[in-house]
Formats: sequence, structure tokens, C-alpha cells
Amino acid sequence: MLLLRRFPTFTLTLFSCILLCESNTLKARQTVRNFPDGFLFGTATASYQIEGGWNADGKSENIWDHMTHNNPCVTDDCLNGDVADDSYNLYKRDVEMARELGLDFYRFSISWSRVLPTSFPDKMNEAGVQYYNNLINELLKYNIEPMVTIYHWDLPQKLQEMSGWTNPHIVDWFSDYSRVLFEQFGDRVKYWITLNEPREICYQGYGSVTMAPQLNIQGTAEYMCAKNLLVAHAKAYHIYDKEFRATQGGTIGITISASWMEPETEDHAEAAEVMRQFEWGQYAHPIFSKAGDFPPVMKERIAAKSAAQGFQRSRLPEFTAEEVEMVRGSSDFFGLNHYSSVIVFKNESSLTYDVPSYYDDIEANGYQPSDWSGAASSWLKDVPWGFYKLLTAIRENYDNPVVFITENGYSTYGGLEDEDRITYYRGYLNAMLDAMEDGSDVRVYTAWSLMDNFEWMRGYTERFGLYEVDYESPERTRTPRKSAFVYKEIVRTRALDFNYEPNTTIMTIDEGH
Repeated sequence: MLLLRRFPTFTLTLFSCILLCESNTLKARQTVRNFPDGFLFGTATASYQIEGGWNADGKSENIWDHMTHNNPCVTDDCLNGDVADDSYNLYKRDVEMARELGLDFYRFSISWSRVLPTSFPDKMNEAGVQYYNNLINELLKYNIEPMVTIYHWDLPQKLQEMSGWTNPHIVDWFSDYSRVLFEQFGDRVKYWITLNEPREICYQGYGSVTMAPQLNIQGTAEYMCAKNLLVAHAKAYHIYDKEFRATQGGTIGITISASWMEPETEDHAEAAEVMRQFEWGQYAHPIFSKAGDFPPVMKERIAAKSAAQGFQRSRLPEFTAEEVEMVRGSSDFFGLNHYSSVIVFKNESSLTYDVPSYYDDIEANGYQPSDWSGAASSWLKDVPWGFYKLLTAIRENYDNPVVFITENGYSTYGGLEDEDRITYYRGYLNAMLDAMEDGSDVRVYTAWSLMDNFEWMRGYTERFGLYEVDYESPERTRTPRKSAFVYKEIVRTRALDFNYEPNTTIMTIDEGH
């Protein structure tokens, strides 16, 4: 999820024109549009956001446990994920919801510190392994494929105290952890995601303070993190490819967060492209481009600025030739988390930024016009044409890779009548179908999220769930929203019907799930 550093206020009527013109580039909306045969639908969650049981049955502390316990009001509501949705105990209800929706797959993540409480493979936590075995087996019992994310932001605190993702030894730590998961669960898991949203891990956690561990080391730590993360991902990929793929028959990739960056005018087209390369090209280019390595504009710009600032070498670490080759091509699919878009303008004023810093290196910034329809999250606007443009850019820039949409969703403040979420999903699915008709090879769509959950720094103030969770109830009662009924119909019919109105009196389980 993209969080830009600052948003200038503009009141130009040009922006309404931009929105209208871009919307008109999409194909005319049809009443009913069909998805291709074999297209897969699912929902997603993440371990810290739903599991609870933060210290249950041998689990050790992770960076979100540590941060929220030591500074409780770091979140908007001074709450944490100690109990969250209590999925550690209520996983059967989670699977029941997946059955109610008729899902093809359920994407969830595994907690490193629940499986390996020392962070290393010297000690396996059997209770943690059994929890995930139970969840996986319950899903497969009802023909729902598990899609497993190996790492979704909850690094063991012990590893963070050893510099976390800025320590090059994390390549081996992550590889060892990944091998354990392949060994324990790979006989049944056929879809693997190594890492979720590298930009949020590195920029927000290491360069800024908007995610744990809140290091706020601008212009250096996020780049160190990025290199180590990419090499760690690639090593885990090759371990699976060489040691497990032949016998387990699965697929493995990485999930990258990407917003669409639209230039304010043609004069800002270069700035928008530079921002794209920094924001998501930084992680996509090394893997999916023919050349590999960090994007050239990043290497050139950061090296020049570093020299001018008195550094002895570029603040952007270099890949060795061997690392470039190892990282390049190390994903079976382009996992894409997409939520919204921004308008980008060139900004060369060093007075605007800390120096050195990520945004000073970019020399551009972004904002979202006030007339864009917005969600409960300040950064999330309903801009479906941006999704179309993003998918088109991925197709054109990276030789049309297989794309898995691994997150897409909309936040509200709660309530079962969520028309805005329904409008968002329909608009984004429509834009995705437009891109697919143009040739984009999208094969998977994942709604974020199955249910309300701990929304990181926002606590429980923003709700993304198809199911509403009652956090006042010890049972954490889950109730389907109207959007859940609409999504269920999309999955059942394999079609997008803009006129469908559900009967929301009861959510039933269809035969086969």
C-alpha cells in the first residue's frame, strides 16, 4: 500500500479533465463480462493481522509485537495484534467463510517466529507447525488451494536486533526459514509467495517510520534492505526450483506493491517514470527485465547525488554479476498488490526533502486530487483507469509476464452496507478485464481482505474485510458484508454483472465447498 511522503493541495479543474479523459480510454462498460476459463479467485490475509496468539504455544516475539508493546499508541487506536481476529483458534471459521464465498484459493502468511521461535532451524515449534498444518488441511478438505506467503512483514525481533534486512546474513536466515516451510508444507502447498511488498518493508520500515521497525534512516537503509531482500528472495526461489519443484510441483514468485504514477502534464512525464522506477521498478526490474539489476535511472541518480553529498561510494549497494544473474528471472509470476494511483510532478527543490533521502533522490512527488472518490484510508482513491495503465505498463515493460493480482481492496469505517467497496471492486475488475482483452496475462485475482483485521499503524480504525469482525465480542464474530455476497456471485458465475443485487439475508455454502 503506497504512502507518499506529502501531498500538495491543488485546485485546478484540469484534474477533472484528466480523470474523465483517462476513464474514456477504457472500453465501454458492458452489463455482464465473463472471465476466461481457468481464472482463479481468492481472498488474502496476513499472520500478524489476524492470528492473535502472539505468545501462544511457544511463539516468540516479532517486530510488531515489540513495537506495539513498547509504544502502545504508535497505532491510531493504541491497539495491537495480540488477539486480532483470533484466527489462531478460529481458523475453521475462516475456512468456512472461504467456502461460503466459493473461493478457489485462500492466501495467508506464515509467522516466522511461530514456526522457528529462535529464528533459526535449530528448534522447530511443533505447535506452530501443527497450526499451519491444520489450516492447510482444512482448506484442502474443501478443495480450496492454500496460497502461502513466506514473509509478510513480521520479522522475528531477534533478527531485527541483528540489523534485520540491512544485514546481508539475512539472505541465509531467510533461505533456511523458507526451506523449512517447503519441507513441512510443500507436499500440499502449490502456490508460494516469498515476500510481500518489498517497498513497504524497506522504505516504510527502514527509511521511514510508517512501519515496524521504524528505523528512519533516510537514503541508505532502505537501499541496503532492498538489495538484501532481492537476493534473499532469489535464493529461496532457487532452493525451491532445484530441490523441491520436481517432487512438489508448485509455483513460486514474489509480490510487489505498485500504484500507478500519472504525470500531472506531459512536462512531468519523465518525473512520473522516475518515480515508477524507484517505487516499484526498484524491485521489479532486477527480476523481470531482460537486463536485470536495479533500474539504470536509480543507479545513475543515486551515484551522482551520493558523490555530490560527499559519500565515497553510491548509497545504492551494487549487485555482483553473480547476484544479477541469480535475481533475474527468479519468479514464476508477477505478484501484484494494487490499490490506487497518484498524480506526479517534478520537484527539484532540495528544501522540500531531507538530504540525503529517498524522495530527494527521486526529485518528484505525488498527490491525489480532492475530487477523486476516497476510502477510509487517506491514500486510497478509487481510480480504476490507473489499474488498467499499470497492467499495460507491466505487459509492455517486462515482456508480458504471468500476473497474479495478490491484493486489491477498499477500506471503510465499518458497517454491512458497503456500496463504495462494491463500486470499487467492480470498477477495478472491469479495468483488469480491459487489460486482459488487450493481452495482459492476468490469471489470478485476490480480494483484500477476507475479513477486517489489524490494519498496521491504523489499528482497527480502517476496515478492509468482505466480512465484518466484531472486536467487542470474545468470539470475534464474523458477518458477511454486502460486498461478500457480490464477490460470491462473481466467483460463482465467473462473470462481472454490474446490475446484480444480492439477497443478503443469509450466506450459504455452495455444493463443492
